[in-house]
Amino acid sequence: MRALIPTTAALLLLAVAGSASAQTASDSALKSSILADYDARLAAVFDDFHRHPELSGLETRTSARMAELLTGLGYDVTTGVGGTGVVAVLRNGAGPTVLIRADMDGLPLQEASGLPNASTARQVDSDGTEKPVMHACGHDVHITALVGTARQMMDRKADWSGTLVLIVQPAEERIFGARTMINDGLYTRFPKPDYALAFHVAAQLEEGKVSVPLGIHSSSSDGVEIEVHGVGTHGAYPHLGVDPIVVASSIVMNLQTLRSRTVNPLEGAVVTVGSIHGGIKNNIISDRVDMQLTVRADSPEVRTLLLDGIDRVARGSAIALGVPENLMPTVTRSTRETTPATINDGPTAQRVRDAITAAMGPDVLSDEPRGGMGAEDFSYFVTPESGVKGVYFDVGGTPAADLDTAPGHHSPLFKIDAKPSVTTGVEAMTVAALALLAKS
Repeated sequence: MRALIPTTAALLLLAVAGSASAQTASDSALKSSILADYDARLAAVFDDFHRHPELSGLETRTSARMAELLTGLGYDVTTGVGGTGVVAVLRNGAGPTVLIRADMDGLPLQEASGLPNASTARQVDSDGTEKPVMHACGHDVHITALVGTARQMMDRKADWSGTLVLIVQPAEERIFGARTMINDGLYTRFPKPDYALAFHVAAQLEEGKVSVPLGIHSSSSDGVEIEVHGVGTHGAYPHLGVDPIVVASSIVMNLQTLRSRTVNPLEGAVVTVGSIHGGIKNNIISDRVDMQLTVRADSPEVRTLLLDGIDRVARGSAIALGVPENLMPTVTRSTRETTPATINDGPTAQRVRDAITAAMGPDVLSDEPRGGMGAEDFSYFVTPESGVKGVYFDVGGTPAADLDTAPGHHSPLFKIDAKPSVTTGVEAMTVAALALLAKS
């Protein structure tokens, strides 16, 4: 019988088939390794962090524990960056630099999730008040997954080339932690990244799913305070004073016209008055009301329009109700709790999507529309001026059967399914980092 000589096309098909087979085996090995690591170590790490949350800027225990874990994995670790921030560096030859960020702060809430490891922690906040603390936004998932990702990337050094920078960021909940790290030399004292990655666990997304937007991920956020002034008098003689409660009420209602009558209906915009305090007794017209607002937008133009509009509405409402010129409302924009929108770099986000799909299967991706206008200070790591290309994605945290009743983030009832949240986060982040650091 004549021997068959493979054609070039046949050899190519064999090579592709072999490559696909190797890729499948590699992906399977990654998943198995992550699951084993969760059972052996990460479950206990998550439980510890969930039981011991800390408030924004005060994450001393969490920071020390993360530094210990990352040092134990062989990373070059620096603490105290931007306050309690941690930076871990792994240099692995020539190539790009990829930054992976995880935030670590909790919220001043008393946990009512009913979980066996529910937090009972209390902490004195920066305002001097003792408060309950819980992880009501999943940051315990983020830092646990960062430890898992650090292990996988260390174990797979032969598969990539470049520099990996892991950061444990404080104070995301009050959106100033990213800036404090940047201002403390994150991009000058440590390797400046070409790419930056982060993820957020999402209670309203099915566990095992990953969402990677090609554009905007999170809205801008600005804190605004308004002092409404009036002329105090007896509640039975309102004509002798100027009632700041009435003025404040008018401002609240008129602010909503910014959204409904000055912003394109197809643009994202929110103005919420989250706090209003005034008066001391039912028969006294006070001379002051204090208001606190959060302002959200999806573009710089709308952000400016809303912020400028608040000044105009506050003054106009006061004038309409007869407030003297010397008692016009005082509007103050926060210089601390402020962040621009987080917008993914499109081509890089597509690379990450493609890598996750190839490694984890096409069914893992979710393209559910955004469910609100949450904000993220990750945007400070990927400003246009920095030149860093950023990708921020979401990882599902709730079983499909429980999605309709899942409590939202920042709720005392908040809870996620820890194991699939952490392991999916580790797998997706490891796959994304390997894709961006792949050897040429």
